[in-house]
Amino acid sequence: MAELTPEDHRTKADLPRLLDARRRITRRGADLRPHPGPVHDETPTGMGKSGALRAAIFGINDGLVSNTALIMGFAGASQSRAVIVLAGISGLLAGAFSMGAGEYVSMRVQRELLERMLHLEAHELGSDPEGEKAELAYLYRKKGISDDLARRMSEEVMRDPQVALDTHAREELGIDPDEGLGSPWGAAISSFCMFALGALVPLIPFFFAQGDAAVIASLVLAAVAIAVVGGLTSLLTGRGVVYSALRMLGLAAAATLVTYAIGRAIGATIS
Repeated sequence: MAELTPEDHRTKADLPRLLDARRRITRRGADLRPHPGPVHDETPTGMGKSGALRAAIFGINDGLVSNTALIMGFAGASQSRAVIVLAGISGLLAGAFSMGAGEYVSMRVQRELLERMLHLEAHELGSDPEGEKAELAYLYRKKGISDDLARRMSEEVMRDPQVALDTHAREELGIDPDEGLGSPWGAAISSFCMFALGALVPLIPFFFAQGDAAVIASLVLAAVAIAVVGGLTSLLTGRGVVYSALRMLGLAAAATLVTYAIGRAIGATIS
């Protein structure tokens, strides 16, 4: 029987902490996912399937809210159209690169963690098949399956190494080996592009107008876009469309009002 390497011994000892870390890393995406059926402690999070979509929705929402607030802060300070446009473009670029880099690092760390856990599970299947068979039977019994059927199911699964690894990954670790690892580049590109798109919306009116007309047009465009994005999140959360739209719109309005007030106060102070 093959022995675990010292590195694998350390990973095995740290497995509870690693599982908890994986859940914390992926919880943001998992919270957006509908749960139509019973939820178990180690249900796959679906990050691979929804990672790019999650990044896109968060990206466009963050772009809309942050750049609207930034632009209104400068508008509140009574800055010229040129200054507001410069601030808006700077906010767009800085935020898009920050979001893209953040998504890449987050998904890369998550992927490396899950790959490490799969590697350890494959090693254990090869070095201790009987122990892994008993462990799988135990997991089936926890689901309410009879002892005899659980044992026979685990024996059948363990006949094929690939099926055994896939099943242990899903049942024991809560990982989808096919799609659960996600794409760091897909999430990063999605987040970058959608943040830039969202940040561009409140900036558009200032390319063609100035003063109160541009401010009002910017607020209207941003409000409509934020409400639409909020409604789209209901596709992932299962919440009502109206509730999701109003919740996001309310949060964005609060952020915008605060930054506008701060900008106005600062503008009055330095003028």
